[in-house]
Amino acid sequence: MSEKHLKEKKVTGFNILENECIWMKSGLVSFKRCENAYDCNSCQFDKAMTAAIQSKKNVEETRQSFREAAKANSFMERQCRHMLSGRVAIKRCANDFRCDVCEFDQFLEDEDARHALGKVPIVQVDGFLYSDSYYYHQGHTWARVEYGGRVRVGVDDFAMKLLGRPNGWNLPHLGNRVSPEEPGFSLKRDDNDARVFAPLEGIVVAVNREVMEKPALPHHDPYQSGWLFLLEPLKLKKGLEGLAFGEQGHAWLHHEFETLQQLIMPGHGAMAATGAPLVDDIFAAAPEVGWKKLVKTFLHTD
Repeated sequence: MSEKHLKEKKVTGFNILENECIWMKSGLVSFKRCENAYDCNSCQFDKAMTAAIQSKKNVEETRQSFREAAKANSFMERQCRHMLSGRVAIKRCANDFRCDVCEFDQFLEDEDARHALGKVPIVQVDGFLYSDSYYYHQGHTWARVEYGGRVRVGVDDFAMKLLGRPNGWNLPHLGNRVSPEEPGFSLKRDDNDARVFAPLEGIVVAVNREVMEKPALPHHDPYQSGWLFLLEPLKLKKGLEGLAFGEQGHAWLHHEFETLQQLIMPGHGAMAATGAPLVDDIFAAAPEVGWKKLVKTFLHTD
């Protein structure tokens, strides 16, 4: 993670093109960037502004909330939160800005739960696919922060090349709570199982049914169609603090590659010759290392 990113402690959302806070968009504050992936419900700035208004402190400075200001406008001027943030081109609010009971807001969330939208930028680090738009847990799971603060979860390309094509997944059920403190799901390959950590704490709100029908999908496409489940995070910013991102993720993945090299050499020499692609099933290529050792070393579970 870059020094600037650490200093700001901002949440980097995937494919979120706008970054102006709703309060700024509404003209109620002169300057404020959104640092919470437009998740107003858990935003400390939004809570502080609303509390100041309700307690009648700093009234001249804060005036009224963007919700109250918008309600005073005509219907055609009542821009929906999703329109203000650039998520949709045109949408007027007819619900007094009660996003928690809004059918349109729920529709967008349901659509997001079903489809992993957006093109994923991919680079290679020592032959492994990597996305700078994702956060990474040391157990090789990824977290993709999406609009509204929800988090999509999957397993990275390193783990999929390490263990090969899975035959099945044991994913958490809807409503289950997962945590990076204990394994939250598992994958199966023939007679071998690997328990896996979720990258951060949250409640499961959607599961990728296509992966249940096609268990090898994450091996072929780990960062898009091979996603596993969607989380409503409990403490988004705090949860992301322990994950690798951007340049820090590059360095971490390079270190993992070096560890893997040391583990399988000298029996197999270099993992890949210059210009040659990495094998996509390291376990099958070096069975003498053992499934359990690979899982314990890189996924950090038994």
